[in-house]
Amino acid sequence: MTDDDFADVAATKDQLAEFGYLSDDRLATTVFLQSRLGKPLLLEGPAGVGKTQLATTLAQATGRRLLRLQCYEGQDESKALYEWDYGKQLLYTQILREKIGQVVEDAVDLNEAVERIAKQDSVFFSERFLAPRPLLEAITSEQPVVLLIDEVDRADEALEAVLLELLSEWQISIPEIGTVTAKVLPYVVLTSNNTRDLSAALKRRCLHMFLDYPTAERELAIVRSKDTGLPEALAVRLVEIVRGLRELELRKAPSISETIDWARTLAVLGVSELDGEVLGQTLNVVVKYERDLRRATEALPRLVDPNATVPDSVGGHGHGHGHGHSHDDGDVDGRAKRAAKDEPGRHDENYYGAPRRRAGGPHLGQRREGPAVVRARRPQAAGVTTAPRGGR
Repeated sequence: MTDDDFADVAATKDQLAEFGYLSDDRLATTVFLQSRLGKPLLLEGPAGVGKTQLATTLAQATGRRLLRLQCYEGQDESKALYEWDYGKQLLYTQILREKIGQVVEDAVDLNEAVERIAKQDSVFFSERFLAPRPLLEAITSEQPVVLLIDEVDRADEALEAVLLELLSEWQISIPEIGTVTAKVLPYVVLTSNNTRDLSAALKRRCLHMFLDYPTAERELAIVRSKDTGLPEALAVRLVEIVRGLRELELRKAPSISETIDWARTLAVLGVSELDGEVLGQTLNVVVKYERDLRRATEALPRLVDPNATVPDSVGGHGHGHGHGHSHDDGDVDGRAKRAAKDEPGRHDENYYGAPRRRAGGPHLGQRREGPAVVRARRPQAAGVTTAPRGGR
């Protein structure tokens, strides 16, 4: 970790923007603090708000190599930390067969032969035969890296526990070799979509931030920065419509990247005016579930024109509204219900839904003010130490 990665919060914001990531003051402050405090950054929030992209851009902005650990259920530590290269060990054993025979040729019995072979274990369980995985590679790298631990909430709790040693001590214990400590501290970014609660121990080791959908102004700025080809006036309306869709009770709310995809789609089609017809024909760019598509189609006329009268035929299910029945879950406040689904620890099918509306938090469209900049001395980088045969 180097002191000159980011000079201050403003420089952090500018450097990220240079590589296409438009952050607000709060996020830029958190990233700056991460660089100075040497702590991992845990980002929680709905899918598609830029959590993974932040790690990618952080690597670009600092000139670091990006290492990625994609977490999934059933993943064991051998896929995250290291594993022994058994094929290489076997090859060396075959090549050295004659030499091994010389070691045991004068052994008086089988037990003595086994004892002599056992004394050579350290030869075959050394760094030569160790296959590093992303976590070990991150701390043994001679060059500074950004380590992305993506969707850590999908991993089992056992793997989460493995992370504790790394994120607190910046070291990994290998029983056959010892403890390996980082020479250059990596920037670590963990992301979570809240499919399950993360442990307090993990959160305590990290700078934590809930990354929500951006304000309308910032989302529009993001769309502009991507050169979608959509005229400015249409981009403004499109962002408003997407934000209206997010207010619906959808299983998966449109992400920022899908907003950009929709803008590019409309630009490719040469659309000069956003009307219900063209938006309805391309709605599948941002809405991914059949039920969501039906509800979004129903709401689209009002999103395009708040004074529009919605005909009964709209909705595509062969009957209109106002005749005494409601859709799947009843007539509910979509925002409130979606917020309930975003409570940490839920495991139902709706976890990819909309962002949580936090009590006391800003309303959509309001800007957040970042906390005051706090400078702190970063910890000194530790050297690589190899302790003999440390056990776990």
